[in-house]
Amino acid sequence: MMREIRVSVRGGRFTTSMMRGGSGPPLLFLHGAGGPMDGAPFLDDLARHFTVFAPAHPGFGPGEGIEHLDDVLDFTLYYLDFLEEVGIEKPHVVGHSLGGMLAAEMAALAPQLLNRLVLICPAGLWLDAVPIPDFFTFSPEQLVRSALHDPKGPVGKALLAQLRDPRLALSSYRCLASAGKFLWPIPEKGLRKRIHRVKLPTLVIWGASDGLIPTVYADAFHASIPGSQVAILNGAGHLPMLEQREAFVQAVTCFLGSGSVTGDGAQR
Repeated sequence: MMREIRVSVRGGRFTTSMMRGGSGPPLLFLHGAGGPMDGAPFLDDLARHFTVFAPAHPGFGPGEGIEHLDDVLDFTLYYLDFLEEVGIEKPHVVGHSLGGMLAAEMAALAPQLLNRLVLICPAGLWLDAVPIPDFFTFSPEQLVRSALHDPKGPVGKALLAQLRDPRLALSSYRCLASAGKFLWPIPEKGLRKRIHRVKLPTLVIWGASDGLIPTVYADAFHASIPGSQVAILNGAGHLPMLEQREAFVQAVTCFLGSGSVTGDGAQR
């Protein structure tokens, strides 16, 4: 059972809430630009195998202190301090989208502090031939169509309702505004110059129908991280942990447990 706890970092300059639960090896989950994923069933699934720590980033949801972060390097160092102050030793790091970029940066800067790495549709690289769309300009309908394999399915309906609900939309757009500080105008802030330092065992997971960060970027990450594995999940877009929850959890738990991936989806 996941429970919420309050966390203070650097003497209160940063405060946030974190979902924590489960038992087993520590796993840090870093969410994407859409904000914290509190209550998402896949976190409970992972908590059956790991002690899961899922904090809200500064500037996202209850996370405070984004004014102290000027760039991606600041953001990465914040999470390295977070690990030390919360007392999380050698965690697996699972990062989605913006969180995937941060996870890769952490692995490049301080690999000795981490265990294995799972990057879910990560940002951080840029291919001129296949540009990533400026999703900050998207309407709710465009965002849902681009993010999901089945925008008319239950995940799509829930996401669209959230973006249209005035009470919830403000939080969603605050998250996107905070993400813009690190992803706009293009989501490449120097990772390509450092990614060669990522030596940890790494799994790259992508939804085959991702319209926000196209699947060709899976090959770019795979080529940039020696020995990495890739799992492309069919029937999923940019949120494979929601659209293909079972296949996603199986891929993550198999990789973190045995170092290999089995199950559905194309792999290489």
